[in-house]
Amino acid sequence: MRLSAMGDVAMTVPVLRTFVKQYPQVKITVVSRPFFQPFFDGIPNVSFFAFDEKEKHKGFLGLIRLFSELKKLHIDAFADLHNVLRSKVVRTLFALSGKKVAAVDKGREGKKALTRAENKIFEPVPTMFENHCTVFAQLGFSIDLNHPEFPKKAALSEDLKAMVGNPEKLIGIAPFAQYDAKVYPQDLMQKVITELSKKPNHTILLFGGGKKEIEILDAFANGKSNVINMAGKIKFKQELELISNLDVMLSMDSGNAHIAAMLGVKVVTLWGATHPYAGFMPFNQPLSNALTADRKQYPQLPTSVYGNKIIPGYDEAMRTISVLDVVAKIEDNLEP
Repeated sequence: MRLSAMGDVAMTVPVLRTFVKQYPQVKITVVSRPFFQPFFDGIPNVSFFAFDEKEKHKGFLGLIRLFSELKKLHIDAFADLHNVLRSKVVRTLFALSGKKVAAVDKGREGKKALTRAENKIFEPVPTMFENHCTVFAQLGFSIDLNHPEFPKKAALSEDLKAMVGNPEKLIGIAPFAQYDAKVYPQDLMQKVITELSKKPNHTILLFGGGKKEIEILDAFANGKSNVINMAGKIKFKQELELISNLDVMLSMDSGNAHIAAMLGVKVVTLWGATHPYAGFMPFNQPLSNALTADRKQYPQLPTSVYGNKIIPGYDEAMRTISVLDVVAKIEDNLEP
């Protein structure tokens, strides 16, 4: 399996956890970028094969080399959970060598009907988790996702304990996304953080990356002893350990939502130009945890699947999600 964006990779994890539980005799090799290897640590019968897109596996010849290396692992079937040009090449080579192959159907027609401006069909399309299960079913492995299992909370290192202390309630906030149309306005997010920080038993961890984001997070945390900006201070694996210990994560429609969900954490998501009906609702989360912009005021929502389409006059759509509603939803999820 070859995957790209962080959210895409994270969404495979709950499916693979269920797969190995239901088919303990089957071994799985995940093919992805080395950065994502920590996602799969500790899953029984799952091994990781690092895809070197910059050098060894670059270009068509590199993909042939990748196929040759994978073939030595005596693979019986190839599940393409990404279905892009590079994975199609490797999938085709496996098919030509007589192996079973299957590829994910991304449901483009349904998503197009959901996001178009006219004659919009406002109905949920199959989730990516359902689409992944379909791939495995085509290979002869039906998967039941109704009783998921999640990893235990990670034991925090002394370094992490020193950073976050011993909080009673640990709230994560990941306020960024790839596209601005999916990002809750900064002034409103500041108000959410301020409200949550008023309770002394709350510790709030802010997640992000890059110089600009770190500056924004520093401003969010400024003057609040129980709000800690984690961006730029810890490695990715440590970030996963912290997220696994959260009581709730507040995220945009972004990879952080899927990371928290794959670790069994409650996730509250905020949706602007996109919508959970497009199939990217975090795993095992109730739809009530997804707060969406007001479609009565902005009837063309969702305007795109990924938030990359700009619609004039829709810049302020996320302002229809009230600060009080966000805070209340987080508090609801903190209840036992």
